[in-house]
Amino acid sequence: MSGANSQNEVLDFNPLPEFLARKKRLDDAFNLRKPDRVPVAPLVVHYYPTRIRGISNKEAMYNTESTVQAWKEAAIQHNWDCAAPFGPLRPARPLEILGMKQIKWPGGGLPDDQPFQWVEGEYMVAEEYDEMLADPNGFAVKKLWPRISDTLGPLSAMSEMPSPPLLFLSNAYSLPEFLGDVLSQPSLMELLKKMLALAEAHLREKALRIRYTQEMMNLGFPVSFAAITFPAFDWISDAFRGMRGSMLDMYRVPEKLLAAIELFTPLTIGGCIMAAEQTQNRGVFIPMHRGAAGFMSDKQFAKFYWPCFKALLLGLIDAGLTPIPLFEGNYTPRLEYLKELPPKKIIGHFDQVDRKKAKNLLGDIMCFWGNVPASLMCTGTPRQIKEDVKELIDIFGDNGGLIIDCSMGIPDEAKPENVQALTEAVYEYGVY
Repeated sequence: MSGANSQNEVLDFNPLPEFLARKKRLDDAFNLRKPDRVPVAPLVVHYYPTRIRGISNKEAMYNTESTVQAWKEAAIQHNWDCAAPFGPLRPARPLEILGMKQIKWPGGGLPDDQPFQWVEGEYMVAEEYDEMLADPNGFAVKKLWPRISDTLGPLSAMSEMPSPPLLFLSNAYSLPEFLGDVLSQPSLMELLKKMLALAEAHLREKALRIRYTQEMMNLGFPVSFAAITFPAFDWISDAFRGMRGSMLDMYRVPEKLLAAIELFTPLTIGGCIMAAEQTQNRGVFIPMHRGAAGFMSDKQFAKFYWPCFKALLLGLIDAGLTPIPLFEGNYTPRLEYLKELPPKKIIGHFDQVDRKKAKNLLGDIMCFWGNVPASLMCTGTPRQIKEDVKELIDIFGDNGGLIIDCSMGIPDEAKPENVQALTEAVYEYGVY
């Protein structure tokens, strides 16, 4: 975990004693050393801090100034050891400008108090594997972008046009006339206006992200990660083939699916390294969607999922980064695979797992982050929360390799008194 790092524009940073204490606490847990007490921090938050302040989900995504203010107040109120990272909740305005069809959000197809939702679909059909593998960039621009974005629809029509003789047109006589004819088409003029609006919205959100990160660090709160990536199988399943399509592909076109995974694996590593270098934060968040028990058999996991996920982890570690996978779903049947990973290089955030088995198999390999059940946070009592935290400390606390959180970060509907109980419990039971 990179607690002391920041966005690249943060040049002058003189850490407060509180920042150094939190960073050492997190580093000790990561390295399986006993800190002064068990850290408590959410890996992700979405709408909890804004909801308890009366801010609608729509407002949280359209007015991100108010959102980061709510996140800041929540970190201070609950005395977390990390600030909530910026990435998991996307601002709405860029989605709206692009007319994204692959996601719905409050105010963008959903009621104001609903959370955003991914729209599953086969945005690439099975018959297009060969075309995508032969020309990934061309396929993305000509086929995928128009399918996932209303705004980028004109690119589909352009892809049907014969390629103009660009070399012949590359002179002062022809080029102004050619480009003027192309760009003055009404659909392209509208597209260019929206691209300018997108650029302006992006710059505003980027500046806010940098300002928030710097402010939290100056208040004494590290930020756990900035870069986000996915295992190659999840990229393909989530973004291109959908769950139904990718599951059928394991039976119907396994070799084409494996070829796509092979193509994507280095992209998941290289793109993430580039993002981490830009932000100067070594933590890398890896949400994992399809690898859990219930989505695929152990034999399928070994063939289609584990090789690309392991390659991703080792590639990030070789680059000096700290992978933080969020093992969504039941990962108990996959624990034997995780034993192959190098020790003290990964922080494993678990959703559902046999805690004692995880400790037995991985206790000397990775810090355990989690996993008070979301259902308990929403319906239980502070006493029940503290008892669950105590159980986690009793199981994982002997070597210090534990960070307390809920199973999937702080649930949107969590009771505030239960969120506070997480912090109170580490002071009651987690001081070494």
